[in-house]
Amino acid sequence: MTQPRATDVTPTPRDTDGTPAGQALQGITPAHVPPAELRAALTAGLGGAARAWLDQALEEAATHGPVTVWELRLAEAGRRCGPAHADAARVLVLHAAQADTEALTRVYSQGTADERRAVLHALPHLVTGPDALPLVEDALRTNDTRLVGAALGPYAARHLDAHQWRHAVLKCLFTGVPVDRVADLDRRAHADGELARMLADYAAERTAAGRPVPEDLHRVLALTESGRPPHGTAGPHGKES
Repeated sequence: MTQPRATDVTPTPRDTDGTPAGQALQGITPAHVPPAELRAALTAGLGGAARAWLDQALEEAATHGPVTVWELRLAEAGRRCGPAHADAARVLVLHAAQADTEALTRVYSQGTADERRAVLHALPHLVTGPDALPLVEDALRTNDTRLVGAALGPYAARHLDAHQWRHAVLKCLFTGVPVDRVADLDRRAHADGELARMLADYAAERTAAGRPVPEDLHRVLALTESGRPPHGTAGPHGKES
């Protein structure tokens, strides 16, 4: 396959009504979408040269082993596919390479903020156990709201313990990350009395300081007071979550 030139981002293709193509990607968070569906949505939003680059990058990732070529493609994704599609492209490259925890950790530690975010989005597709939790914990210690939001996807919902998860929710309220970014929020917040106490304390501090209480706080507090558990749920470890 002939590799497309590495110069400019492909112009956004347009549908027959003149609107930008690839509307299927709107509102999609890569961590929540199976890779096959993510690739279909991404392909619909890319122009010809970008699609050719993506096809080649995924083929290389699947056949060239755990290092070098596919890691370079992660760095290229923003230029080749455009910022709006880069997260999805990077997640697909990581998935095609079947990057293990060691490789994901290397990319996260050496990569840009954009590449770190892609690693966080890729975790639920690639890591079944808690081995990659240090990456989530590192992202939650930062003040980069995009990293914080990416860290709280399905992987964190499955593997963060109750103490860490509660503080992550508070971190969202502190930093202005919408709690919509917190995967499985309804289930994990349900009937969590300790989270309710923490939220009430935070609301009291804000009120005493003459500062507004975030609307998201009231939403989460209402979840902790829910009288009936969400349908068909259990804690991620079969215990308190």
